[in-house]
Amino acid sequence: MQLPASQLSSHLQKGLRPLYVLHGDEALLVQEAADAIRAAARAQGFTERTVHTAIGARFDWGTVLAAGQSLSLFAERQIVEIRIPSGKPGKDGGAALQQLAASAAGNTDVLTLVLLPRLDRQTRSGAWFSALEGAGVTLQIDAVERAALPQWIAQRLANQGQRVAAGEEGQRSLAFFADRVEGNLLAAHQEIAKLGLLYPAGELSREQIEGAVLNVARYDVFKLSEAVLGGQRARVQRMLDGLQAEGEAEVLVHYTLAEDIRALARVKDAMQSGRPLPMALREQRIWGVRERLFERVLPHLTEGQLSHLLQAAHQVDGIVKGLKSPGWPSDPWQALHRLAQSLCGACGGTVIPARG
Repeated sequence: MQLPASQLSSHLQKGLRPLYVLHGDEALLVQEAADAIRAAARAQGFTERTVHTAIGARFDWGTVLAAGQSLSLFAERQIVEIRIPSGKPGKDGGAALQQLAASAAGNTDVLTLVLLPRLDRQTRSGAWFSALEGAGVTLQIDAVERAALPQWIAQRLANQGQRVAAGEEGQRSLAFFADRVEGNLLAAHQEIAKLGLLYPAGELSREQIEGAVLNVARYDVFKLSEAVLGGQRARVQRMLDGLQAEGEAEVLVHYTLAEDIRALARVKDAMQSGRPLPMALREQRIWGVRERLFERVLPHLTEGQLSHLLQAAHQVDGIVKGLKSPGWPSDPWQALHRLAQSLCGACGGTVIPARG
């Protein structure tokens, strides 16, 4: 069965299932969920643990199957932990996982824990994953999105007896904190723990937070798309500065921005041809967060704006490849900043010329 990650604690209080599958790319949250399951298992007598990391085509799945069949002289119950970093067990691994799933319910002395990266929809509908899901509990561990990060920080501070000021002052403190740790949840966890060491329980001032929290943000070029389409000017500026400092390739940043502009133009053209917006979005494979952003932005974008943005993207394409364009800065990052802010302004309702 599928279980929301937020319900894991209450689930474990009611008793253990014989098999758990965790899949997601947020290392800190996956680790915490796995630790919670292991702790609950130890409390119920699972005193031995074996770990198997499936890497490469020559991995011996027979050792995994054998582990669940044998107990040591000193342990009555054990945890068999299987880590599949690639998320692709292969033909033999898929068969072995299905065999493990089939035997899980009848073996109360073994708790199987499978750790996987984030899986796409096709993989989750495969035979081996469906068998695991049917035999035990699967948890999809999602990353904490930027909009939810201040509340996540506040909850973690509360867990160690600390809080920010009430009202707008506290919200500004949390926003500052989130800006400094965005995209780096493990570092966020460490910065929160540091505040617990530096200051006693109670209210934290903004000065204390600003003086203690390091700038450890890590930016994902594909998250830039969400910030731009959301019209979040300041965040776009921070992300571009961060991507430049991290050595991200200009061509990849340009591709992200240009692809959003092209996709907006294609969907707009489809709507002008009479297709309903939901159908046009599906045809262009616009899903999830981007779908909601497109739905908000498209009704307000004109064909003229999109034509202008397409031309600007074409010019910046040349700049990042070493060419010059009249009216544009010759520095690729300056040109990317201008293009991003132009698109950001159009999506946020304020038109900013792409050319000076």
